[in-house]
Amino acid sequence: MVQFTLPKNSKVVEGKTWPRPSGARQVTRYRIYRWDPEGDGNPQLDTYYVNHDDCGPMVLDALIWIKNNVDPTLTFRRSCREGVCGSCSMNIDGANTLACTRHMDDIRGEVRVYPLPHMPVVKDLVPDMTNFYAQHAAIQPWLQTVSPTPQKEWRQSHEDREKLDGLYECILCACCSTACPSYWWNSERFLGPAALLQAQRWIADSRDEKTGERLDDLEDPFRLYRCHTIMNCAKDCPKNLNPAQAIAGIKKAMVDRQV
Repeated sequence: MVQFTLPKNSKVVEGKTWPRPSGARQVTRYRIYRWDPEGDGNPQLDTYYVNHDDCGPMVLDALIWIKNNVDPTLTFRRSCREGVCGSCSMNIDGANTLACTRHMDDIRGEVRVYPLPHMPVVKDLVPDMTNFYAQHAAIQPWLQTVSPTPQKEWRQSHEDREKLDGLYECILCACCSTACPSYWWNSERFLGPAALLQAQRWIADSRDEKTGERLDDLEDPFRLYRCHTIMNCAKDCPKNLNPAQAIAGIKKAMVDRQV
């Protein structure tokens, strides 16, 4: 019989339980993934209790409250706190989302917080985004032209501009890519929902003059065609975008240019 063995120190174990805040009337229990690369122990789930009366309403507010008042070693990324930068993306209550836009009151019972799934962890809630950013760079996300540069700007009709809606708003939080089973299995070769949505943003741009070259670069069994329209990407996108639809647009452009 085949036996499967987990890698060393991969099993998440029970961690430390911190005391409840004294005098707090409304308290929420948080279970947070912790892992320190400088140690040799397993990842663990630490338990914290957050005082609602002394904390903002979002999960990110709770994480900041824990770091400031309970455990200064808790590590996570954050920046804008407005759902714009994508820094605080993590897995909250079983779904990839932004901690700054996830309201604590929308979660029943205890709040479970993990780093984005299927990515190497730098520390605690911080994933290693190196491969994700390299894939974004690989689609060359900038305007490419061969015509002489105009004196003012590249003009675009209102109709052509509307074709970019639902594409340019991506904040590269990686919630969609890390929710995609195809990306879990083939993240070294499949570009993933986020990078492909960005690729479609430039393919659909009427000002770009390298559409053929962009499509040639994506004509690969793995880079594009590992998408099986599972739709996890659209479900987990905190900006309500639809990467699967963008990928379908690329596939359609592949067919159209051969007809």
